[in-house]
Amino acid sequence: MRLTALEGIPEIQPGDSIADVLLTALEQNHVTLVQGDVVAVCQKIVSKAEGRFVALDAVVPSSRAIELARACNKDPRFVEVVLRQSSHVLRCVQDVLIVRHQLGFVVANAGVDQSNIESSRSHVLLLPADPDRSALELRNAIADRLGIRIGVLITDSFGRPWRLGVCGTCIGCAGLAPLADVRGRPDRFGRPLRVTQIAVGDAIAGAAALVMGEADESHPIVVVSGIARELLVDGGPARRLIRPTEADLFL
Repeated sequence: MRLTALEGIPEIQPGDSIADVLLTALEQNHVTLVQGDVVAVCQKIVSKAEGRFVALDAVVPSSRAIELARACNKDPRFVEVVLRQSSHVLRCVQDVLIVRHQLGFVVANAGVDQSNIESSRSHVLLLPADPDRSALELRNAIADRLGIRIGVLITDSFGRPWRLGVCGTCIGCAGLAPLADVRGRPDRFGRPLRVTQIAVGDAIAGAAALVMGEADESHPIVVVSGIARELLVDGGPARRLIRPTEADLFL
């Protein structure tokens, strides 16, 4: 597997076409997309292109937001934005606010972020409204322009229970099996696997995050080549990776 971070991606503005940005960057980096490649795109530039900014001065915090803000030591306006993006508050302690996002993700601050945006003192940035749709639209645009079928992942950095550090996570997917079910296949000694499902989308997103970086690297698009052919199928949306609440033993 080969991962190529595209250099020279400009600052994305609302209304920009990620497809146009990608095609220009491919040309400038002398990289040719081929059938079966996967393009991993950082959530942040997708959200910027979709105009997912919220001005904090326009936010009036509710009494619930004020209460939670005291507990987690955050700006009540910020907490109010988080609540509007959430379906359930799971944990709220000093400096930590964990929620279930309306899209189903269990994530700190509902993915609401102020890093790597120019107006971070006055604005926050939300996750894309529908990351799977964003991935599909980009895939279709590339197919229309280049005549090839690729996989597209929208990635974000999530923390994980019991583990330190953030890790690249797939929040949007098109043209790739985000979850590979190998139950029933034999292991090396012929014993059938009973529970094994491989989080393909997260594994690729995690690899891409290593070359994207988390600070000022400015590598929000990564081309991934060499993915196994059997995984390059329309395997459904990234939400397939979300464990159903009835099967979650830890919430």
